[in-house]
Amino acid sequence: MGQPNLSNNLQARDGVKPEPANDIVGGYESLVRPTADGQLSLEVMVGGVHCAGCIQKIESSLLGRPGVESARVNFSTRRLVIRWIGENAYANELVSLIKRLGYEVRPFDSRSDKEETEEERFLLLCVGVSGFAMGNIMLLSAGLWTTDIETMGLATRDFLHWISALIAIPAVIFSGRPFFRSAFKALSHGHTNMDVPISVGVILACGMSVFETMRHAEHVYFDSAVMLLFFLLIGRYLDFRARRSARSAATDLLSTLSGFAQVEEDGQIRTVPIRDLIEDMRVLVSAGEKFPVDGIVESGTAEVDTSLVTGETMPRTVEVGQEVYGGTINLSGPVTIRVSKAAEDSLLSDIVRLMEQAEQGQAAYVRLADRVARMYTPVVHTLALAAFILWWGIIGIAWQDALMISVTVLIITCPCALGLAVPVVQVLATGRLMKSRVLVKSGDALERLAKADTVFFDKTGTLTYGWPELVSKTHAQEDLQLAASLASQSRHPLSKALASAYEGPRLRFEDVQEISGKGLSAVYEGRAVRIGSRRWCGDEQAAAAQGPELWLAVEGRDPVRFGFSDTLRSDAEETVKGLIADGLKVYLVSGDRADVAREMAQRAGIPEANVFAEKTPPEKYEILMSLKRQGRFVLMVGDGLNDAPVLAGADVSMAPGTAVDMAQSAADIVFMGDKLSPVLKVRSVAIFSQKLVRENFILAMVYNLIAVPLGFAGMVTPMVAAIAMSGSSLVVIANSFRLKARI
Repeated sequence: MGQPNLSNNLQARDGVKPEPANDIVGGYESLVRPTADGQLSLEVMVGGVHCAGCIQKIESSLLGRPGVESARVNFSTRRLVIRWIGENAYANELVSLIKRLGYEVRPFDSRSDKEETEEERFLLLCVGVSGFAMGNIMLLSAGLWTTDIETMGLATRDFLHWISALIAIPAVIFSGRPFFRSAFKALSHGHTNMDVPISVGVILACGMSVFETMRHAEHVYFDSAVMLLFFLLIGRYLDFRARRSARSAATDLLSTLSGFAQVEEDGQIRTVPIRDLIEDMRVLVSAGEKFPVDGIVESGTAEVDTSLVTGETMPRTVEVGQEVYGGTINLSGPVTIRVSKAAEDSLLSDIVRLMEQAEQGQAAYVRLADRVARMYTPVVHTLALAAFILWWGIIGIAWQDALMISVTVLIITCPCALGLAVPVVQVLATGRLMKSRVLVKSGDALERLAKADTVFFDKTGTLTYGWPELVSKTHAQEDLQLAASLASQSRHPLSKALASAYEGPRLRFEDVQEISGKGLSAVYEGRAVRIGSRRWCGDEQAAAAQGPELWLAVEGRDPVRFGFSDTLRSDAEETVKGLIADGLKVYLVSGDRADVAREMAQRAGIPEANVFAEKTPPEKYEILMSLKRQGRFVLMVGDGLNDAPVLAGADVSMAPGTAVDMAQSAADIVFMGDKLSPVLKVRSVAIFSQKLVRENFILAMVYNLIAVPLGFAGMVTPMVAAIAMSGSSLVVIANSFRLKARI
């Protein structure tokens, strides 16, 4: 008999006819997971989503189903999360609904890197083919435009038209597949999407061109069709790259939670998958391993790389009773921890969830070109249809002539200029910035950067270079040589900094030992020598240090302190002053100690009131959200994994080239080199770019306001329409090239 189908019961209750059984896919119930509030959740990938209209269609259709509590599509990652009350089997019907809307559905993360790489290559090939065809057809068209029929001769003109057709038709068939497939799938299910008008325009342009060529007429516009397709494909490819980077960010971080841990139970050691760790388990973590989950140290002492949490390069010594976080690295001795949180509740998982939440927030961002296109497409097709009906059905001219007027309206209002308004500026800006060693990863990053009125700076590795440096080299040469020689035996960051501060000959030691959490000990010329923490070999009565320190203790002598400080980037102060002068509010948000953060902020010119120190990733994220709730548009500049949620959650984000991979993945813009000035430079370029985009839209709209009435009135031939359309595109391109003088 089996269990009753909840979806059918709900539909019968609400008067909704159940879907036919053969129209429902299967297998998705195995992907359903319960939530903390008693609901069921399904996460899938949705293909074919290209605009905000697609998202609205999917979400509204799902929310209209009985039992569905929420449905959210992440625009950048194409990740759909559905929550409902009922049974797992209901997932199959919900997935079937999405497929009937014309979209692809696959289990989340089931798509391999190989498949994504193949799609990227396919899009690049389509761009290349259409670009090659466009260039060659434009060369032929130039001759046709500049010579009349008497000079050229009918046979020559027809020959050039057929050559253009032989180039354009295969190119359109091949390169138009990304749009044609999507449009056909939507239409076959009784729906439309943004690819439908694109496909209609390209096919109709080519079809009418072939028809005109066969009639030995002069009005062909293969060039317009292929050029439109070329630039639309550029936008599609840029969108794909941005989505792939956004999707990989949380996925890469989640990989840290994979693997196995050594669990101690009843005196026995067994290997357990990290995802199966639960509270109160005892886990052994050896030197060099990552802590698999959050926990409390039960035995052992170790140096821990906490850059994941604090973003700081300096290790922290942990002892019995102290807390450690999953993903941090044990640098020295073995320790045993008692699990305090399961893997799915750890701080690392919190970071993942914050990133997903941040990316979902960006899903509501609608690009300027998309907003215009949503209004533009139905208006253009309505005008074209109205022109045909008016001239054929009311005025009474021949249907061929009426159709040509209708086609003229479509051509003269071809969205090439509107389609070029954003991509040309983006291509020029990103290309020129790349030559300046600045990588713009997101297609709309410059648009968002231009709106920023607040800047969040991380400290270590962003405002500063991220490595310690000896503050003063006025120590006695004998002490510096002794300390540097012994420090060269350790991989500790402070030891490396001390060793690099001395360039003379090294001394030889006997019985060198590194003691976890304390430092190095050795024997030199019969005397005991130590270098390490204040508690172990320093003067505990000495004044507190302003920054990190190492102490040198030689038997029979007073200990000597070596102080260190992170180094502010050479142009950090100038950059901060420039941002403040431009009217931006600048904050420093760091996981480092308050005194260190305040000192660096003062040196960089950041007001003390705008300094937030000793903040964990969730706390940083909450500070960000509080400012966004106040209406601030925030630019985040950071380099650490702990900054990733804020980088993803900010309205726009930047990371230096020295940042960890996760930070670079989450950031919209990555800049190379030791300078901080690219932050100021890129923002200047972004503001000018958006000025050009607005000008391009105005030029395109003015053109349409003049050209559309002329085309509708039958006062323009398709040939003139093609020239006018191409001319408007050239004007937009020429205006965009003004950007080159600013970079």
